[in-house]
Amino acid sequence: MDKKYSAYLCTGCGIGDAVDMEALSGVVSSEMNMECKTHQALCSADGRTLIDADINDSGINTVVIGACSPRVMQDEFDFGDDKITIRANLREQVAWSNPADADKEYVQEQASDYMRMGCTQAQKSELPDPFQLEEGTNKKILVMGGGVAGLTAANEAAAAGYEVTLVEKSDILGGKAVNWRQSFPTKAPWTDMETPIVNDLIQAVQDSDKITVKTATEVARTSGAPGNYNVTYKQAGTKSEWDAPAKVGVDEQDAIDKGTMEDPNAGLKHYMDDNPEGEKFGAVIMATGWTPADVSEYEHLGVASQNVVTNAEFEKMAGQGKIVRPSDGKPVESVAFVQSPGGAEHDKDFPYCNSVTSLVALKQAKYVREDNPNGKAYILYQHMRTPGSMELFYKAAQNDDGIFLTKANVMKVEEGADGSLSVEAEDTLLNENLSLNVDMVVLAAGMVPTTKDANVVNLAYRQGPSLIDLDLFDGYADSHFICFPYETRRTGVYACGGVRKATTVDETIDDATGAALKAIQCFESADRGVSVHPRSGDKTYPEFFMQRCTQCKRCTEECPFGAIDDDEKGTPLPNPTRCRRCGTCMGACPERIIGFKDYNVDMIGSMVKAIEVPDDDEDKLRFVVFVCENDAYPAIDMAAMRRLGISNLVRIIPVRCLGSVNMVWIKDAMSAGMDGAMLLGCQYGDDYQCHFVKGSELADKRMVNIAETMGSLGLEVERVAVTQVAINEYHKIPEIINEFVEEIVEMGPNPFKGF
Repeated sequence: MDKKYSAYLCTGCGIGDAVDMEALSGVVSSEMNMECKTHQALCSADGRTLIDADINDSGINTVVIGACSPRVMQDEFDFGDDKITIRANLREQVAWSNPADADKEYVQEQASDYMRMGCTQAQKSELPDPFQLEEGTNKKILVMGGGVAGLTAANEAAAAGYEVTLVEKSDILGGKAVNWRQSFPTKAPWTDMETPIVNDLIQAVQDSDKITVKTATEVARTSGAPGNYNVTYKQAGTKSEWDAPAKVGVDEQDAIDKGTMEDPNAGLKHYMDDNPEGEKFGAVIMATGWTPADVSEYEHLGVASQNVVTNAEFEKMAGQGKIVRPSDGKPVESVAFVQSPGGAEHDKDFPYCNSVTSLVALKQAKYVREDNPNGKAYILYQHMRTPGSMELFYKAAQNDDGIFLTKANVMKVEEGADGSLSVEAEDTLLNENLSLNVDMVVLAAGMVPTTKDANVVNLAYRQGPSLIDLDLFDGYADSHFICFPYETRRTGVYACGGVRKATTVDETIDDATGAALKAIQCFESADRGVSVHPRSGDKTYPEFFMQRCTQCKRCTEECPFGAIDDDEKGTPLPNPTRCRRCGTCMGACPERIIGFKDYNVDMIGSMVKAIEVPDDDEDKLRFVVFVCENDAYPAIDMAAMRRLGISNLVRIIPVRCLGSVNMVWIKDAMSAGMDGAMLLGCQYGDDYQCHFVKGSELADKRMVNIAETMGSLGLEVERVAVTQVAINEYHKIPEIINEFVEEIVEMGPNPFKGF
């Protein structure tokens, strides 16, 4: 579009007290060649009227607001999708970050730089054209799994008006729940077990005219992208050419997933040629559940005996009627529920144990009491977890005279000639050893997600058929356990129930409902041409200037979400509806051929160059900090709100993710005379908080190359740093930034300054 600019400066919230607004307006009008107006409260009705009048009467379509943080007052400064609006943060990052006695000259230079950067950003921004699928958006949902999670997801999606195909690998619906005798309480007083609802869920699915059910069926292959998935099936239990281990090397995966090593795309082309038809979907919900953990290694617990069973096996027995001993059919009168392996590893639970397995032990202990008024149940644990209202369920069991609970280290289980079992335990709460004689022993096998060692969804993606990096979550199909429930690392594929985390029935229903809503949101967003969480509604998508592509594969390999495949020539093949707009591909590209309409290498580079770097004053050093918009930027805002103070030698540039930082920005900054550059982003590692999963980690790895470049130029590597901060660690911001500044000040100015 033909842009017509105008900038607006707000004097409210202390900005006018900290900054000479007339001088600042002069910088905008003279240096940036933009009309500039000042108002005491741009967020007020009068302020909005001022801007609206210019838009309506003068045709202004590109607005630069010099006021508060872009994280606040978003509705007040929303002038429509056909306008470009840029926010320069003068309040939090200038007025509120400087003490009252700060040097006015330094503060004025700081404000001027932020307006220069804001105006430059406006000049380099273009309105995006939303991406639209040529074949239109498919709005049907595939639900994988017919247990409580899958049934609920299917019913909820159908109730919202969408068509669903439910695929279940067994011959019947219901999953493990069809074998349950009873379920945990879901309402006050939280003490009484309830009839399982699985049959009601099955009936609702069967009664729905929007749900198609395929039993004894598994997914053979899933290709395509949100709004346009192509799914083929296979008979349950059979192998297909696409079945592969969940964990293989990149080279092995190329061979398995795509054909030969010479032509890594041969397999994909072969698949698409041989499977032109499949069922089309807009999104996928994984509700494939869990399997009991293997406890056969614990020989000291008598696992060779028929009368030592897992909790899953015991539940199935209870669901068939009165519980009898497997070895001889004797009615069970006493059971020991062993919650941890004991022995030398006495302080650990069985693999994948959790609060659900603790609750299952309580429930099954009640079965023993139901079947026999004189029955005895012994729960021997290292840890009992009964969160929330389930604490009342736990207390009800404690008050039952026939249920005994104690912390104990089970040392040995032996079977007698009559089939009974002796259980020896030590370190009990009574501080004495314990010897029990029982009819059965139940081991608390944990809940292992089906994605742990299998490629359940079998994706036809360049990065492989699995959901990637599942070891980070012990195999659970989750993108981030806390921040992004139901999401996986593959946009359009959502998880719920036991495949996502260990859940009770009540939690599973909530999970499945959330996953269904996420799936709907995904293809409806694709239909509008906008992205999903965390940049919900973003109309931009990465555009590639393929003429300069060297096929280095860095964009395809580093994309956290598998949004880029290869075409038949090995050239990047973007799938925009898979993309979450993090810009990691842009940061990865050494040729700088990837960018967004309103976020690209040239834009940020130009903003860096817009910062005025004095070359004649050793006290006026300049630092640029590239700050992740998700955690670090709000933390900086919160630090400013508390007037914690940040050096006014620093200029902050928000970025979508540290993964999007192209290292040319650092090189340009240093060659332009900047004295230091920092990347400030989210925490990474096992407890990562990066909204785009790998951004901070990738930035940290890329900085190694920058350090080498700095060394070759004769610059101290300490002039460039990358640091992580959590959103609630705003109190650390001044220490992190100011210490970095002080360290460089001691080194002295960049020797390239002025060249």
